[in-house]
Amino acid sequence: MSVSEAKKQFGVFLPIANGGWIISKNTPPLDASYRQNREIAILADEIGLDFIMSMMKWRGFGGDTDHWGTSLESVTMMAGIAEVTKNARIIATVHTLLQNPAVVAKMIATLDQISGGRAGLNIVSGSYKSEFDQMGAWPETLDHDGRYRFAEEWTTLVKTMWEKDHVDYDGEFFKFKDCISQPKPVSSPRPYLICAGQSERGLRFTVQHTDACFIGGKTAEDTLRISRMARRVATEHDTTIKVFAMSTVVFGETDAEAEKTVAYYKEGLDWGAAQGMMRSYGMEVDGSPSVMGEKAKETFMTHTVAGTPATCQQKIKEQIEGCELDGVMLIFPDYVKGLKTMGAEVLPGLKAYFS
Repeated sequence: MSVSEAKKQFGVFLPIANGGWIISKNTPPLDASYRQNREIAILADEIGLDFIMSMMKWRGFGGDTDHWGTSLESVTMMAGIAEVTKNARIIATVHTLLQNPAVVAKMIATLDQISGGRAGLNIVSGSYKSEFDQMGAWPETLDHDGRYRFAEEWTTLVKTMWEKDHVDYDGEFFKFKDCISQPKPVSSPRPYLICAGQSERGLRFTVQHTDACFIGGKTAEDTLRISRMARRVATEHDTTIKVFAMSTVVFGETDAEAEKTVAYYKEGLDWGAAQGMMRSYGMEVDGSPSVMGEKAKETFMTHTVAGTPATCQQKIKEQIEGCELDGVMLIFPDYVKGLKTMGAEVLPGLKAYFS
């Protein structure tokens, strides 16, 4: 079954940056190496996950663990991942503020050719201010909505470069004169596009310009609210949108053992790194209501399920149904062990249940 035909889709978020998605001194080592990411991607493809995705980071958060201080470049790494996988969609991340749309159009067309038509692009309009400030790339004249206006023009040009042989464009941010880009992508109608913006402005951009959104709330109720808002916006624009969320999965031989592991990771919270993350996001460290900020204080940066494989399978079902999702992107403390368990004891049941 191809990704596009799957009723519910399941993917993996690669640990492209050190420490992964748990800000703790007590987690298994994730070193941001290509070797480690390659092994994880091959296993994810072998067990039948629908997509493999990596984020892009330019600056970490400090603390004792220097969380996310080391990271690979997403598109380059995913080109390597494309070579060693066969079936899963390969989704790379690009920040609109840093790369010209004509350059990105050619990069993703190249990734699409390497992967045999499996390429996807996660579009990020800009969030962690300090990442861009360090290289003089943060546009002080653009507010939140302005960055989405920039992203709209940027995305329009990427898609136009994939469609046309010659592009002329005179916009607010870009001026193209007889711009060309060959080869075109091999996928039809084009590479898969996603965005993780979850404000109403972000969702309007996502609905109008991409195929899917990734969301996350402080609670299940909050995630459901955002999911419904995405679909409401899609209805207003007479279209549809896929809605995905993330979930960190902690397995144990018993539920109690898994919860004990979760507690151990929380005991190791690197509060210095958590504070650094909030500062990078432009938040005060004394109690921001941000989703990421609240999750950081809990050590786990995403929704988390813990327990035996059977318990985790049930909790993932509840997450998908309760939040009205089209699928989940999975994260693990130990990706190799976690994916092996997922493939043997959880994923087959989930796919059968949602078939």
